[in-house]
Amino acid sequence: MRNAARVPINDDVLSRRDFDRLSAYIYDKAGIRLPPAKLTMIEGRLRRRVRANGMSSLRDYCAWLFEGDHLEIESEHLINAVTTNKTDFFREPKHFDYMVETALPRLRSEGKSRLRVWSAACSTGAEPYTLAMVLDAFARDQRGPDYAILATDLDSEVLRTARRGVYPASMLDPVPASMRARYSLRATDPKRSEVRIVPELRASVGFAQMNLMDERYPVGDPMDIIFCRNVLIYFDKPTQEKVVRRLADCLRPGGLLFLGHSESITGFDLPLTTVANTVFART
Repeated sequence: MRNAARVPINDDVLSRRDFDRLSAYIYDKAGIRLPPAKLTMIEGRLRRRVRANGMSSLRDYCAWLFEGDHLEIESEHLINAVTTNKTDFFREPKHFDYMVETALPRLRSEGKSRLRVWSAACSTGAEPYTLAMVLDAFARDQRGPDYAILATDLDSEVLRTARRGVYPASMLDPVPASMRARYSLRATDPKRSEVRIVPELRASVGFAQMNLMDERYPVGDPMDIIFCRNVLIYFDKPTQEKVVRRLADCLRPGGLLFLGHSESITGFDLPLTTVANTVFART
């Protein structure tokens, strides 16, 4: 009888035990749920960390993390690797229409001379720079109010990109032509299809690392406007409610919270009232 062919063993996969340990740590650290359906995606993202640490397999990497006492050393890279950073300029544009048509005129009529705005989970910076364009254009047209933007994210790598303010030219296609001309600069080398946000706009945005799982958000004085869009979808319901409550605590009375169009706070006991689709005011 012919011997059966030996099936090669692929060590470069996560065991269920290692996936469960990683999932538990990431949930505890970042609040991100990693269901089993995410296994293949997580394997692909973590292989870069395997190579960066000079290892040969995911099994070795997980042993190094959990049995070699290197978890805290590697924590920032691990969280960066599994974080999803989907972002666009003028994403969900109805929110910016509401800003220009309703929110900013109201705030100006209330006598606000300077607005404090926070872009939480800002990713590579498209959202805070969009906010800066909208706020700056309104201030120019209406002679105020002035503004300052805080932009935060857990991922240190995307914050480096955001601070540079350099993007593929095609990424700014959703930006109105007049704003592209005013607020971005094309690369002098025509082979580099890149643009950079103008220095004056970059200076209006302060970037900082922040974890939405922290018990308190050290943002200083109460905010007039907070954008925290398309991040709650990665949290379970109890975590969503805790995060939104902390965000509401950072708003002044009447301040506005913008969530993603697919996100809901229905059933949560929060000091917020709906004023537009996924726009809420602090009561």
